[in-house]
Order: sequence, then structure tokens, then C-alpha cells
Amino acid sequence: MSNASIPPPLPSPDHADATARLRAAFLAADFTADGLLDLLGAPAYAALARSETVPALRATRGDGALASLVRLFLLQETVPHARVADVLPVDALLESGWLTAGTGTGGDGLRATADVRPYGGPDGEDWFIVSDLGCAVGGAGGIGSRDEGVVLGVGGASTTLSGITVRTPVASALDIGTGSGIQALHASRHATRVTATDLNPRALHCTRLTLALSGVPEADLRQGSLYEPVGDATYDLIVSNPPFVISPGARLTYRDGGMGGDDLCRSIVQEAGARLNEGGYAQFLANWQHVEGEEWTERLRSWVPRDCDAWIVQREVQDITQYTELWLRDAGDHRTDPAEYAARYDAWLDEFEARKTRGVGFGWITLRRTGAADPSVTVEEWPHPVEQPLGETVRAFFERQDYLRANDDAALLAAHFALAAEVVQEQVGLPGAEDPEHVVLRQHRGMRRATQVDTVGAGFAGVCDGSLSAGRILDAIAQLMGEDPVLLRDRTPAQIRLLVEQGFLEPVGQ
Repeated sequence: MSNASIPPPLPSPDHADATARLRAAFLAADFTADGLLDLLGAPAYAALARSETVPALRATRGDGALASLVRLFLLQETVPHARVADVLPVDALLESGWLTAGTGTGGDGLRATADVRPYGGPDGEDWFIVSDLGCAVGGAGGIGSRDEGVVLGVGGASTTLSGITVRTPVASALDIGTGSGIQALHASRHATRVTATDLNPRALHCTRLTLALSGVPEADLRQGSLYEPVGDATYDLIVSNPPFVISPGARLTYRDGGMGGDDLCRSIVQEAGARLNEGGYAQFLANWQHVEGEEWTERLRSWVPRDCDAWIVQREVQDITQYTELWLRDAGDHRTDPAEYAARYDAWLDEFEARKTRGVGFGWITLRRTGAADPSVTVEEWPHPVEQPLGETVRAFFERQDYLRANDDAALLAAHFALAAEVVQEQVGLPGAEDPEHVVLRQHRGMRRATQVDTVGAGFAGVCDGSLSAGRILDAIAQLMGEDPVLLRDRTPAQIRLLVEQGFLEPVGQ
């Protein structure tokens, strides 16, 4: 039996005037991402992302309009009626369901019926993310809700996906498992038509409120699982932060997909190819199993649909005990009866044991439909810091795959290259040694990659400014080093390909 309760009613999405007036009041009081940072200060603002509200409560003890709005919509405090009436159209918001009567220490007051978190768009837009009470700050950081259909606000996964998404203008975009609508909100900036789906009707309700309160056009909202609501329609962009948690059963709709193991993530990736237009991108966050006797990279390669290039990046791996504890805490099970917690923990480990799973990987999966006869599939592990947003980095990666596919070794030797911006060379060796043991090229932008090169590779990259062809540079290096230029031309293109693929070298004139 489920012990989930019924979530409280959300504001009505049909009172457009009240929602517009609420947005105007927010902007007038500077209830924005920048306004919050100014009011709370950086430490208290950062604490909100960790689900810690005490510093923000201390910073909002004053009587100002912004402090009242923060307490009301972000911290779920009861605020005296008179203070709210000075800032908001109370009657309209009571009628539309944004506010409800509450009782505080100072007598009658008002409470919000939904969390509203100010969220700054990439071009300075003032957006607002609507979610269930208790879910606006910190994402899935131990909310402990027992509501099966609870709708989360902005979490780390949400912002990661929005940051890696390619943002070229498109005619159509699809957001699968939209939740509170953050991906649909971003897509509205560069897609003519946005479709958002979710199995949870409450999530679609929140998405509609998010878009309206943020002042952007309403999306085409459809209820259903994965691609089922859109039939055979195709899109230029598909994004999803799906319910990817690998769990023994579906307790919470936002995280538990209800399929065994990593089948949900596999399905959403495998079925994306048939729903992408030529040149379109599909970008997902996902979990995948590390199974005994199987290479995780091959498991993921098997997910990639035909006619698609793929770039899959594993950002983190947790053993099954770490993973179990993370998601039991997410559901608040660590605050239940110890025997009940132990039983749930056992159930998770039983599930992993039955599937021979020793760990769980987390990362990004990007597909691009090319129809190429020899699709490029890159699966790699990169747990190191990166520079968000990465959308342009992702787009450039796939453009480089096109270039490398179209150019054989002879074409590479005839081509001109330039060293990418903000790449530095590091030499590693013992102090006083005549020659370094290792030469490393390091990026300071995007993926912030580092790659080891040999003496030829370092010399080649160092003089690439676009003026000479790769072949002429290698001939000059061969003369300086006393090597056979034919042999050098023969063995170096593989290293050039790697440096181009990873973004250290850029083809000139492409």
C-alpha cells in the first residue's frame, strides 16, 4: 500500500489577468534572481540550493516588499495580510488560488499555495519556476515528500540539461517529462513551436503556470508517457530530464520511471532517432547500470539509434550503496522508522544483485540525426569541472565529426589549422631535466580538456596559426628533427584527428 498523500490544490491556470498582475508585482518589488542575491547575500542565496532556509529567513526579517515575497513564495511562511496587501492584489490572488488564508504568530495572515522561484534566463530574462510547496529550493535535496505526484522546482539536473542544450533556432522542440517546465521555458527562446509532455497531469499544470508567470507563450502540453503523446511527430530538438532513477518500483513520479533497471533511459534514447528531423538534436540526462562482465561503454553504444551520431559523457559513478542512500534520503526514508528504512535499503540492494549491477553511472547523452553511413559514436568518462553553458561546445563537437568524416588523411595534410583560443601547453618533468617527460595541452574553456601529446604533436600545435598546411608544417618539423618526412606524414594524421575531435585544433576556412 502506498502511504502517499494527495498534494494540495495548485493555483488555477485560467486566471490570466491575476497571473499577469502577479508577475508585474514581482518585477516591481525586484523579486528576481538578481534581487534575491542582493537581498540575501551570496552565502544565504547559495544555502537555498542546499535546501537550507535558515540564512534566508534571517535575511528577510525586515518589513520590505521583497522580504515579504521571499517569505511568502520561496520560504512558505505565513505573512500578515496587511504586509501582503501592500505588495500584491490579494483579492485576485485569493480568487485564482495563488494565495490562501493562514494563521501566523501575529494573527491572520496569508500563505502561498505553490512555490515560486525567480530564475534568470540566459539573456537576462526574469522567469519564475512554479512547483509544489517545499520544492522550490534545492531541487531533490532531501525534500522527503510522500506525494507520489509531487512536482519539483529547479535542481542541479535541470540546470545541467539546460546548459548543455544546443540553442540554435529551430522550428520545433519537444520536452519529455517537463516537470515544472524549465526546459520548455528555455526552448521557447529559440523554437517556433514547443511541445511538452509529462505522465503527471500536475506537472503539466505547473508548466502552464511557469510559462504564464514568466511571460512566454503557452506550449502544446500533452499528458502521457515518453513519446506516446506525440505519436509519429518529428522535431528539430528533443530534450529530457527523465525519471532516470534505477529503483525497485515507482514511488515518486518525478524520479522513478517504473521500468526495470535502466530500461527507461535506454528506451527514450533508442526511440529518439525516429522522432528527429535531419540534423536535429536529442539531449538527455540519464543513469545507466554498470553490470558485471559487461563494458559500460558497449552497453551505451547499443542504445544509440541508427542514422545518429552520438556523444555520451559519463560524469559520475556511484557504487550501489552510495546510490541507494542518495535516493532513500531524497524520499525522506532516513527519517522514517529504522526498521522500515533498513527494509527499503535491502529491497534496493536485492534489485541490484538480481541484475548483477555493481554501480550506476550518470551523465549526458546527445544524439544528432545525420543519416551518415558511418555514424560517429563517442562514449567517454569526464568527471572533471566544465564551463557551462556548453551548448555551443556540443554543437561544435558534432560539426567537427562532420569535418573528420568528410576528410581523409590526405585531405588533413592539405588543410590549414589554428590552435583554439585559450589553449596552453604544460611541460611535466623532473627539475633540471633537459627534456620534459610529458607535454600536455590544456583548454580553459568548454570541456576544459587536457591531452598528452608527443614532441611532434606539441610542435605542430604550437605553430598552427592557419598560414601553413599541416603537411608543410610536418615537413619543417621532420627537417628540424632529422626524421623522414614521408614517415612523419604517415603517422601524424591520427594525432591531428584527435586534436581536432577534442577541440584543440580548428580547421581554418570551414
